[in-house]
Amino acid sequence: MNSQINAYKKNQINTTSSEHLVLMLYDGARKFISKGIKSLDSGDIQEANHNLLRAQDILSELMAGINFEAGEIADGLFAIYEYMHYRLIQANLKKDGQSAQEVLIMIDDLRDVWVQVLKSGCSTEEVNVNRKKLQIS
Repeated sequence: MNSQINAYKKNQINTTSSEHLVLMLYDGARKFISKGIKSLDSGDIQEANHNLLRAQDILSELMAGINFEAGEIADGLFAIYEYMHYRLIQANLKKDGQSAQEVLIMIDDLRDVWVQVLKSGCSTEEVNVNRKKLQIS
């Protein structure tokens, strides 16, 4: 059964657009940060470490997936991801749920924006072009 679930998940990832993959990564980060916070609150340090490391891995994937040809927006997003990654490391090292909560709020905000982009029907390339047009005007 577990191998069937893994095959389904792998197929879902392989057939999903890059825009929806970002949403899936945000959802995964939210899940693992939330679990990490709960584990910290309950004193389960090992489980907190595991979940916060998973969230850090997701942020690393988000950073690796940035298209820097998009310009300033890409640079800014990378800096945000880098900061969140740093805060998760601090949360894990210091067993600080508040640092993890800060990142969770930031992920929620980014996810909300991303959902709006997806609902608008624009691809990420179109969003970048439209932002460049706004900067020129």
